[in-house]
Amino acid sequence: MSALNTTSSPTMRRSRFRLKRKNAMKSVTTRFRRLKTDMEEISKEQESIKEGQRQVRAKFEAIQEECERLREETNNIIQQSAMTQIRLGLMFNILKAREEGNFAKASKLTQLLRSV
Repeated sequence: MSALNTTSSPTMRRSRFRLKRKNAMKSVTTRFRRLKTDMEEISKEQESIKEGQRQVRAKFEAIQEECERLREETNNIIQQSAMTQIRLGLMFNILKAREEGNFAKASKLTQLLRSV
């Protein structure tokens, strides 16, 4: 009867336990390696995202600077246009005063035009 009962001997049980333990360790090691690989990929993706954010930030700052430059240029054009309108108004009034024969007024407006 002991020949039939050899499969459940303590030595066989120990051997099966070691095999199960060894397989479990392999499984854990495999999962650990997979997790490590996944973490490395995620780290690379995060670095790529950070670089993309840096590039977007740099582009945004460049756009803001360009916007400020255009705003200043627009203000300069507005000021020049306003000065041109003032000069044209003075010239028109000078011509009108000369047509009316009011040379004193035309002279004053001419002096004013020169100072502007």
